[in-house]
Amino acid sequence: MYTGKRVILGSQSPRRKQLLEQAGIPFEVKVVDTAETFPADMHIPDIPVHIARQKAIAVAPLCKVDDIIITADTVVVLDDTIIGKPRDREDAIRILSALSGREHRVITGVIILRDGQEEAFSKETAVHFKPLTTAQITYYVDNFKPYDKAGAYAIQEWIGAVGIDRIDGCFYNVMGLPVSNVVEKL
Repeated sequence: MYTGKRVILGSQSPRRKQLLEQAGIPFEVKVVDTAETFPADMHIPDIPVHIARQKAIAVAPLCKVDDIIITADTVVVLDDTIIGKPRDREDAIRILSALSGREHRVITGVIILRDGQEEAFSKETAVHFKPLTTAQITYYVDNFKPYDKAGAYAIQEWIGAVGIDRIDGCFYNVMGLPVSNVVEKL
């Protein structure tokens, strides 16, 4: 149970909200639309931290000086290529077809701003999908509409239960926030 300073979550993600609630951390949400851009030559593991930092910098002017600000960004990486959010139904089907029967990495970068200091870290989880049929993929896309999710899926939804046969790392990291690490840092 967290009883420290006021916590501000700089994210609209319902999954991140849910995870902080599950951890017993009272928080408020403050969000500023931020371009999720990064230098072309940046190493992939540094990208989610960079984007989380941009979000924290954008939210900071809306907060009190003694607030704790938490921001995060999650990327899905297949074959050293970042797989973003799908543009539409066909793109979601294409992405899940590429992930089918393969292992990919999910990297979440986190920024915690407190007392004028930044604490930055990232967490990586390897996720392996079983081979998925076209029917399974289209069922998931048509019924769960994963258009707001990196990699076109949410591990806690149907596709995770039937399609993911193993992970190496933090389950909650794949949901979008390595919450045990955040609690530890707080």
